[in-house]
Amino acid sequence: MAQRRMFSKRIVESARFLKMPPSTQALYFHLGLHADDDGVVEGYNVMMTAGSTEDDLKILVAKGFVTVLNDDLVTYINDWRENNRIRADRKVDSIYKDLLLKMLPDIEIQHAKARADTGKKTGNKQLEDVDVQWTSSGQPMDRIGQSRSGQSRLGKDRSSSSSSEAVNKNDDDDDEKNKLLKGIRTTIKEYASCDPTTSEWSAVLRLSSKLTWHDLRLVAFAVNAKVSNQEVERPYPYLLTVLQEKVKESQESNVR
Repeated sequence: MAQRRMFSKRIVESARFLKMPPSTQALYFHLGLHADDDGVVEGYNVMMTAGSTEDDLKILVAKGFVTVLNDDLVTYINDWRENNRIRADRKVDSIYKDLLLKMLPDIEIQHAKARADTGKKTGNKQLEDVDVQWTSSGQPMDRIGQSRSGQSRLGKDRSSSSSSEAVNKNDDDDDEKNKLLKGIRTTIKEYASCDPTTSEWSAVLRLSSKLTWHDLRLVAFAVNAKVSNQEVERPYPYLLTVLQEKVKESQESNVR
């Protein structure tokens, strides 16, 4: 998948685009940067990373810039083909291609073609078709150029590095959870103009530590939606209530 994205000046300099709030415009750019080669992106993840709200996404939908494909906020950028032109032999099909065609059956998508230099399509499957190479001593080499005679050494290295990988994974989870909490705090600040007390935020951190990133993501989505729609008068007590209920639900499911 391409690592660079483009945006059409006809779109982003139009009155329809410029009349939107700056936060909504920023979300559009973030969605475009994270979209796959078919213009599909997991909108919720981008919203949390960018500190955007559901209202920003709703505005983009209402203005016709994007289409939300399912309840998980998988999103299609409507002007994708105008924004980005990707070579067919470099394109990687979206993992949401079937969903995209189901929800937008009349959409025109670009079909991936075989590369001219290898005769193979781009994507992960290409790794499965790599020809076996050989060392000068006649030993077959694996796909990363490692002689199979050295695989026993690799096995030892893997066992010694497994613990450090687990630590790194936990660190990554904590970073992602902190992003979710930052997104909640930003939303509350924007729509309710309030900050948590020290005891409230300590309680938020304590309860969040008991949840997985996936569960905390569900909490963030629910709270951000309620706050942005101004349906709660006291956001942080409400957040604590939702967190407590989610922790209880998680503990009960673990017992079962």
